[in-house]
Amino acid sequence: MKNLLGGKGAGLAEMSRIGLQVPPGFTITTEYCHEYQKNKKHATGFMDEVKKAVKAVEKKMGKRLGDEKSPLLFSVRSGARLSMPGMMDTVLNLGLNDVSVKGLAAQTKNERFAYDSYRRFLNMYGNVVLGVEHHFFEEKFTEYKKKKGYRGDLDMTSEDLKELVKIYKTLVKEHLGKDFPENSWDQLFGAINAVFDSWNGKRAIEYRRI
Repeated sequence: MKNLLGGKGAGLAEMSRIGLQVPPGFTITTEYCHEYQKNKKHATGFMDEVKKAVKAVEKKMGKRLGDEKSPLLFSVRSGARLSMPGMMDTVLNLGLNDVSVKGLAAQTKNERFAYDSYRRFLNMYGNVVLGVEHHFFEEKFTEYKKKKGYRGDLDMTSEDLKELVKIYKTLVKEHLGKDFPENSWDQLFGAINAVFDSWNGKRAIEYRRI
């Protein structure tokens, strides 16, 4: 079913069908993606369908998107009919915000892991969805390590990463004139749009041409 579900979606569906352990998720069809590209807007009822699918995943996982105690995190990934490795965009750890990151820290009993995941999400989402170039985040990261006298990333403590989260959010506001989206549903629909739009990104077009 690659034509309808894309390569990744079809592979995951098949693995699930034969009984392999696949984390619950859902696939938006390639047909819908083409409709979106053609009309440059979402069909009526699309957001309701996505919310229904998310609720089904929440029920299976026993977690909720953006929850302060047991947050559900999503990966929003592309999957073309024919493989285009690295050409389209991906967003990981979606659903993290100032509230849910505390739930992730409590859940994993690892505050450093939670805030490092949050820091990476801010970088990825800020770049892929909001259009703040990746190197601006990297420069802030390098500056912070230099100021603290750290040699490597692993020297960063959870308190350092909390501070870096604030620095990244300030960076986004400086570039865009608005705050980083805290609402997990806003994050999700922003990521879906960005992944759809990456079909017409420079890398993807050039890859298909070659």
